[in-house]
Amino acid sequence: MISVENVEKSFITPSGDKLTVLKDVSLEVRRGEFFSIVGPSGCGKTTLLRIIAGIINHDSGKVFIDGVEVRGPSKDVGFVFQTFNLLPWRTVLKNVEFALEVRGVPPDERRSRAQKYIKLVGLEGFENYYPRQISGGMMQRTAIARALVIEPKVLLMDEPFANLDAQTREYMQEELLRIWRETGRTIMFVTHHIEEAVFLSDRVAVLSARPGMVMDVLEIDLPRPRTEETKMDTRFMKYRSYIWERIREYVKKAVTAS
Repeated sequence: MISVENVEKSFITPSGDKLTVLKDVSLEVRRGEFFSIVGPSGCGKTTLLRIIAGIINHDSGKVFIDGVEVRGPSKDVGFVFQTFNLLPWRTVLKNVEFALEVRGVPPDERRSRAQKYIKLVGLEGFENYYPRQISGGMMQRTAIARALVIEPKVLLMDEPFANLDAQTREYMQEELLRIWRETGRTIMFVTHHIEEAVFLSDRVAVLSARPGMVMDVLEIDLPRPRTEETKMDTRFMKYRSYIWERIREYVKKAVTAS
């Protein structure tokens, strides 16, 4: 479903220097797969996700979604940001409807579709609440519903649970797996949290420190559905330890340098 071929990306710093963020990145994401990306801070995870979404351009290489080369934002891609990015003057329902409104979908259809995904994410009954009136977890559910309402082939998620407390985060992980099962969407998920990546994913890509390069793509051979008991499985702990060992030296160097 997603093909990234030899992608490179650099930025020009305020001082005029060239900063290479991604170097020769290649990976494949299967249709219907839950695929996560982990790596040390600043390794280009978010940049890669935004390139796949067509939000920013890459310098070289190619990206394809379902066989079509990415040359800009696509209706086939939904994006969930780290910050909720809800419009505070719009209700939950109106926030979810927003993408359809922009696309010119008639009012009755967009309300029906929005209601469908509000129900899917467990927010039925909160349609007329404003963002200030709901919790962080509920705001992120609204953001997920807003991304899904356009019915994309691919859902890209950039550390969507980073701003949630630990208990809400764990609950939202389980909820996301439920939503993934029910929709069959292909999900590409960026996180700093190794345990989260292992718990959620079919496969996990491990990036090096900047410039980010793919060091490993790890198949997570754990039974589904995943539960809290999954985290007690010795295989779960081995996957977590293996990924940590791959990136710990990069993290150590970054902490020492700071």
